[in-house]
Amino acid sequence: MSGAHAAVPGNQTGSKGHGHGADLTESSEHGESKRIVVGYGFWIFLISDIIMFAAFFATYAVLTDSTAGGPGGHDLFDLNNVAIETACLLTSSLFCGLAGIGAQARNGKLFHVSMGITFVLGAAFLVLELREFADMIDTGAGPQRSGFLSSFFALIGCHGFHVTAGLLWLLTMMAQVAAKGYREDILRRMLCFSLFWHTLDIIWVALFSLVYLVGIAR
Repeated sequence: MSGAHAAVPGNQTGSKGHGHGADLTESSEHGESKRIVVGYGFWIFLISDIIMFAAFFATYAVLTDSTAGGPGGHDLFDLNNVAIETACLLTSSLFCGLAGIGAQARNGKLFHVSMGITFVLGAAFLVLELREFADMIDTGAGPQRSGFLSSFFALIGCHGFHVTAGLLWLLTMMAQVAAKGYREDILRRMLCFSLFWHTLDIIWVALFSLVYLVGIAR
């Protein structure tokens, strides 16, 4: 009887251990499923954003010659200003990549310095873009002047809005790293931010080439 009784606690302990292991496995599978869903959702967001920009590009292409007797791209675009904007945004992409490397390496100095430079360059890009808009409006070339200008302001303004959202996201990431450290979920969010920022750079290269360079050539 004593041997039988001695076996019971052991069996109970084993049962509890088995249940605890099952809970850990279930929790791990749930976390993995959540990561897959979040990653899939983010890619859908990026693709939908690209499709939206493609629609704006198509609209601009159709309305390029619809100047209503007003100025066209050749009369309005300042290639020097746009070149500086492009340099700011592309350089910010480099430092964004360095920030991602710093986050993966848990290097706080590399991460925060690179993110700070990315923010400054992105903000400089926005200031130059807003100045371009203001100068055009001052000369009477506002979005209401013609179909060409309406499509131009919509396309470039949409990109500028995304850059603004990216800068706010950047500040949020810096705050989260400062408050919570380099947890796995924080690193995943940093990766998503980097993909978003690089996508904006790629879209801007298309804008620079197809809007400004072609517009000046025409």
